[in-house]
Amino acid sequence: MAYQRILLGMGNPLLDISAVVDDEFLNKYDVKLNNAILAEEKHIPMYEELATKYNVEYIAGGATQNSIRVAQWMLQIPGATSYIGCVGKDKFAEEMKKSSQQAGVNVQYYEDETTPTGTCAVCVVGGERSLVANLSAANCYKSEHLKRPENWALVEKAKYFYIAGFFLTVSPDSIQLVAEHAAANNKVFMMNLSAPFICEFFKDALDKVLLYMDYIFGNETEARTYSKVHGWETDNVEEIALKISQLPKTSENRKRIAVITQGSDPVIVAEDGKVNKFPVITLPKEKLVDTNGAGDSFVGGFLSQLVQEKPIEECVRAGCYAANVIIQRSGCTFPEKPDFH
Repeated sequence: MAYQRILLGMGNPLLDISAVVDDEFLNKYDVKLNNAILAEEKHIPMYEELATKYNVEYIAGGATQNSIRVAQWMLQIPGATSYIGCVGKDKFAEEMKKSSQQAGVNVQYYEDETTPTGTCAVCVVGGERSLVANLSAANCYKSEHLKRPENWALVEKAKYFYIAGFFLTVSPDSIQLVAEHAAANNKVFMMNLSAPFICEFFKDALDKVLLYMDYIFGNETEARTYSKVHGWETDNVEEIALKISQLPKTSENRKRIAVITQGSDPVIVAEDGKVNKFPVITLPKEKLVDTNGAGDSFVGGFLSQLVQEKPIEECVRAGCYAANVIIQRSGCTFPEKPDFH
């Protein structure tokens, strides 16, 4: 089948553990609403407490995994996508594997026997939420796993690769292996700026792999941070997208395309010395449930059309559609079938 294993993602798998809790629970763990933090020592017991005392929903999460799941949902072709990352050997990993496989994604997790699966507690009170992420095993991915014949076969089979910038903090050597393979075999290699801290504190690692990127995604805040870190002295997102698209590139087979989202403002696409703007679907405020995963969903929708070699405006339209669906739901979840025409 033409689309079998066509898209491969690598990243930090986190199991979202989502539950409606009460103020007492938030106070106990010193968690504030409408916030996203990394777990400290005091937060560790909350995951078990959520899982045992509350009516929880388990959703496979983590930026790249979200994008791959959304792409798979939009494609509706079982086994079109694969995903690689590190989990622990525990019930959370089992839940995540089940969630991704049900979505039709071929997951190949590296199991770290000594570290628990990464989790993100999604605590909901009165429709508002707070996120507490604990990377744990996601931090332990090793390129040895990628080099195993059964996993490298997925690399060889794929024609498109997508990796969120967060993975630069975990396994830059794995990213380099895939980037070099893509360049040598005229395949499409894509990454995401992911967060301002990636642009700031992982500047050199990001720049090293940017040489290989055919597509780079990000939002306006990340783009401006990238500009600031590189001393470009401009806050103009269109200008920044254009400059990023024109940075040096290893492979001459295709020009780099920069795709920058701006929330409810138009999506900016810079390619071949030109900038195009595409409007997003506007959503009345009362229909907005949760913007968590909106950027990941945009990329997933975009990729679903890109692997079918659709024009860029169709890719952007699909990205906007997917993001619009997901922000009307809790977590990065979606209905059984897309209604995208």
